[in-house]
Amino acid sequence: MLTLYSFGPGANSLKPLLTLYEKGLAFEHRRLEPAKFEHHSHWFKAINPRGQVPALDDGGRIVTESTVICEYLEDAHPTALSLRPDDPWERAEMRVWTKWVDEYFCWCVSTVGWHRHIGNMVKHLSDAEFEEKLKAIPIPEQQVKWRRAREGFPQDILDEEMRKIGVSVRRLDERLADREWLAGGAYSLADICNFAIANGMEKGFPELVNESDTPHLLRWIQRINDRPAAKAMFAQVPRERFEPARAG
Repeated sequence: MLTLYSFGPGANSLKPLLTLYEKGLAFEHRRLEPAKFEHHSHWFKAINPRGQVPALDDGGRIVTESTVICEYLEDAHPTALSLRPDDPWERAEMRVWTKWVDEYFCWCVSTVGWHRHIGNMVKHLSDAEFEEKLKAIPIPEQQVKWRRAREGFPQDILDEEMRKIGVSVRRLDERLADREWLAGGAYSLADICNFAIANGMEKGFPELVNESDTPHLLRWIQRINDRPAAKAMFAQVPRERFEPARAG
């Protein structure tokens, strides 16, 4: 039995979630609540010592890193729907796009998201309470990110990340100008992994993602949202909360 530990259907958690729904695989979903810091709890760090979601348990074998999980599902649990091109060159092209989203696109969007939303989960804490939360975070770089999110990221960093977001959405729009999907001629993990970051950007970044500036990107986003698997996922998996957890 597959068990996926993740947040709601957004960002990196969306990648394996949508992959599982697209492939029609049976799985148990253990949804962690970020506002309760469940991913930093002792029980979850016994599953993934890095304290990060998503994580996949396949009969006791733990797989981490969102894009790696998606590739693992294709390798270990093949289905009639393949989410990787058969042609080696097209498959390499797919991996160029999944690598790009992991190393560039995800990070600039994430920084702005942390500034706007994630910091709200800790701003109400006293300094002592916040320092106690930090002790449970096993990755030093993540501790730094939490400190910045609580204080507010410097404006020069935010400006640079917004510039990178602009580069990213223009690149996607140009790629999709004359094609339905990002790699090869079919829907693949390249689309799922980039959709995980791009979905909803017309609301979060309307100055960059709109009908005038990125019409091809918006068409692609809507096309994926219209897929039966995406509709089922969004209907069945609650969105995550970023406000502070209430006592009790």
